[in-house]
Amino acid sequence: MTENPYERLADALDRLPNGFTRTPSGIEVRILERIFPLEEAQVACQLTGRMEAVEEISSRSGLEAESLAKALFQMARRGLVWLDKQEGQVRFRLAPFIVGIYEASLHLMDRELSTLTEQYLSEGGAQGIMKPQPALHRVVPAAGSVEKEWVLPYDDVRAILLAARSFNVRDCICRVQKDQLGERRCDSPNAVCLNFSNTERSPRPGDISQAEALALLDKVEEVGLVHTVSNVVDGVGYVCNCCGCCCGILRGVTEWGIPESVAYANYYAEIDPAICTDCGVCNDRCQVGAIMEGDGSSLVTREKCIGCGLCVTGCDTGAARLQRKPESEIVPPPATFAIWEQERLRNRGLAG
Repeated sequence: MTENPYERLADALDRLPNGFTRTPSGIEVRILERIFPLEEAQVACQLTGRMEAVEEISSRSGLEAESLAKALFQMARRGLVWLDKQEGQVRFRLAPFIVGIYEASLHLMDRELSTLTEQYLSEGGAQGIMKPQPALHRVVPAAGSVEKEWVLPYDDVRAILLAARSFNVRDCICRVQKDQLGERRCDSPNAVCLNFSNTERSPRPGDISQAEALALLDKVEEVGLVHTVSNVVDGVGYVCNCCGCCCGILRGVTEWGIPESVAYANYYAEIDPAICTDCGVCNDRCQVGAIMEGDGSSLVTREKCIGCGLCVTGCDTGAARLQRKPESEIVPPPATFAIWEQERLRNRGLAG
């Protein structure tokens, strides 16, 4: 076993359900060196995907408990490790690279880290993280784009927000990364990553009200961004609002040849040629290139359609509609994150 803590941390991350594919160039180790100070990497590489108390980690690793606890709390505050509290005991686990450490490194996303991340994704990181199933994210349709009687509870992001009690918005890590590289091809707003919780907590920078959170959904739908959420039924805690040119998840579809990088919504678009004026708005609003100009009306390539409904909400004539997929094509998301992780490990051949 290598003694390099960054190599060990990379291996530990790749053992998690989300994955952190190792590459021949080892570019992923350079990414971790930019994010983790050496002393934190020495601690983080000892962690697993299972919640453990400090004493358990200390006993297994040989690290002194007091300094170990200090390092774990510091990393938890930055989102590099996750914690929970049961029966008065705090426990820790390693956060995945995506979704987790990458997003938590927003404040570090300079040109160097952006370049390293882009290289990692293009060298196989995107395939290794986004291709295994279940997908990291799933698409939920824009408000008003689907017949109300068709909408399942896990598709109704507004209902989920109405049940939440605290809300926070931050810049999109993907657009920040593209800005650092000077490669942004869109003018989509940055401050659109919405996090929320069903519990009250102390105030944080970026906190907004429930009304502001709902207004943000309206705003991003108006400018044509795709809602994606954690691919589970219960425990959704964020909404990403994605463009096809910056978002790593949608770039799986648009650039890296991974159509399964996101779980499609339970709907697909159709355009009525008798009503369509071939104005091109739906084509412009489609973030995955599923709509093209036809002979007098726009056409949808159904296998490319992710069911986001942006073509519907942007169509002034009502020609664009979402249809519900047949039951044989509907794949409900895993019920919980724990079940999602079990399925991912099994599909990656890592289940114990």
